[in-house]
Amino acid sequence: MKKRVTLTFPKRAIQMPVTYVLAKDFNVAANIIRAQVAPNQIGKLVVELSGDIDQLDAAIEWMRSRHIHVSLTLGEIVVDEDVCVHCGLCTGVCPTEALTLHPDTYKLTFTRSRCIVCEQCIPTCPVQAISTNL
Repeated sequence: MKKRVTLTFPKRAIQMPVTYVLAKDFNVAANIIRAQVAPNQIGKLVVELSGDIDQLDAAIEWMRSRHIHVSLTLGEIVVDEDVCVHCGLCTGVCPTEALTLHPDTYKLTFTRSRCIVCEQCIPTCPVQAISTNL
């Protein structure tokens, strides 16, 4: 089973080797999608956790017991076709090429099945045509 979660680390837990513990103690794989971590600051990590459902639940409970805020990420990226100007800036930051420009028309194409909801495209869009439906 897979779960996409956002982890928010308090300053005191930022040095904790969370992905190592998840793999070693819970047999849960953590695919890091987005990270914003720095010493002595609150850290955020968006990860996709993979493993047995009971192991995932135990791993999430362990993280919460270490004062790491865990929230499920259920949203999807939404592109407002009426606002989009097809500038292509979002295509440069999309790690999975879910956002591309059509080679003939230069219109933005969004392939939802390729999107990992890393949200890197949202702040890149100059006209705020991209958002999540959280």
